[in-house]
Amino acid sequence: MASTEPRLMESGNIKGLSKETRHGRTAHNMSSSSLRKKSDLALVSKVPCGLVRLLLANLQEVILGTKLSVLFPAIPAAIVAKCYGFGDPWVFALSLLGLTPLAERVSFLTEQIAYYTGPTVGGLLNATCGNATELIIAIFALIQYKVDVVKYSLLGSILSNLLLVLGTSLFCGGIANITKEQKFDRRQGDVNSLLLLMALLCHILPLMFRYTGDSVVVTAKPTLLLSRVCSIIMLIGYFGYLVFQLWTHRQFFETQEEVDDSDDLTSQEAPVIGFWSGFAWLAAMTAVIALLSEFVVGTIENASESWGISVSFISIILLPIVGNAAEHAGAIIFAFKNKLDISLGVALGSATQIAVFVVPLCVVISWICGIKMDLDFNLLETGSLALSIIDGTSHYMKGFVLLLCYIVIGACFFVSPTPTLNQANVLDLGVKSSTGGLFRA
Repeated sequence: MASTEPRLMESGNIKGLSKETRHGRTAHNMSSSSLRKKSDLALVSKVPCGLVRLLLANLQEVILGTKLSVLFPAIPAAIVAKCYGFGDPWVFALSLLGLTPLAERVSFLTEQIAYYTGPTVGGLLNATCGNATELIIAIFALIQYKVDVVKYSLLGSILSNLLLVLGTSLFCGGIANITKEQKFDRRQGDVNSLLLLMALLCHILPLMFRYTGDSVVVTAKPTLLLSRVCSIIMLIGYFGYLVFQLWTHRQFFETQEEVDDSDDLTSQEAPVIGFWSGFAWLAAMTAVIALLSEFVVGTIENASESWGISVSFISIILLPIVGNAAEHAGAIIFAFKNKLDISLGVALGSATQIAVFVVPLCVVISWICGIKMDLDFNLLETGSLALSIIDGTSHYMKGFVLLLCYIVIGACFFVSPTPTLNQANVLDLGVKSSTGGLFRA
C-alpha cells in the first residue's frame, strides 16, 4: 500500500499510487459512485501557486464532482432562512435538500481515505459513516428529547431500504431486462436477512412484554431494561458482522468492478485527493450535516403543522427518502444495468446497518444521557417492520408488490390521527430529565 500523496500532473490526472491499491468496493461505494462525474483538472493544473492549485483541485473534486452539486446552494439558503426567520417550513425543506448531496459526499470521502488505509480500515470507516446522516439526526433529536422522531426516522430508513429501494430496483431492473435472467449472489443477502430477523426479534420482545403485563406503568421499567439488554446484544452481533464482512468472508461483500463504457460511475485506480485533505473534508461535511440536522429536528413540528402532515409521516417517509436519495438512486441505476448484487447490497446492507447498529447505539446513547428510549416501536411500527423483512427474488413482480406494500404503509402513517410528539411528555422531560417518560405513538 502506497503512503504517498497523489500528485496533480500537467494533464490533470492523479498519479502516485500503484494498481495494488485497488480493493474490492462495497455495494454502498459503487452505488454512490454512480452519481459522480469526472473532473477536468486541465485548467486547474495551470495555476502557478501550488497551495491554490491544490485547493481548487479539492474544491472541484469534492464540491463539483457529483451530479447532485446543484443542490449545494440549498445549504447556505437554509442557513440564511434560519438566521433571518423565513419560517420553519422553509428551513426544514432547504435543510433536507442540503443533506442530500452531503450524504453522497461522505461516501465519496470515506472511499478516498480507504485508498490509503486499505480495505479493512476503509470498511470500518464506511460501516461507521455509511449512515452518518441518520445517526446525527437521531442524536440531535435525543438531545431535544424527541424520542418519537428518533424511532420514526430510523424505522423509516429501514422501511425505505427494504421496500422502496429494493422494490423499485427489482421492478425497474425486471422491466428493463425482461428478456434476460437477472442473477445475483444470495450469500450476502442471507447474512443480512439473518441480522434483520435478529433485530426484529429484539423489537418484538419489548412489545410483547408490554402487552402481556398488567399495565404500562408496571411494565415500563422492565421493558426499558429489556430494550437495553437487546441493544447490547445487537451491537455485539454487529461487531461479529464486521468481522465476518471485513476479515473472514470479505469476498461475499466485494462487488465485481465490471464497468462498461456506458456506465456513469467513475472507475479509478488512485485517489483524487490527499489523505489529510480527505479527513479535513470529511470533518467539514460532518459539521455541516450536524448543523442541518439540528435545523431539521428543530423545525419538524412547525413544518408538520404548516403542511398539515403528521410528524410520523414526515419522519418515516420524507426524511429517509430525501436523506438517502443519492444512494437509492444509485441502486436503481445499477438495477437498470442488470447488476442486482449492487442494488441488493445497498438496500439490505443499509437496512442492516441501521437496524443492528444505529438503533441500538441510539438506545445506549440515550441511556448514557439519562433519556428513556426503548425498542418498543408500538404495534403498527413493529408490524410494518416485520412485513418488510421478506426474501427478495429477481423478477419485477416481487418489486412491484414491495412498492405497493410501501405505499400502503405510507398511507397508514399519513392518515394516522396519533399526536405528533406528545407535547406534555416533552415538557415534563425538559423539567425532569432524571425521571423522563416513555414516548408512545
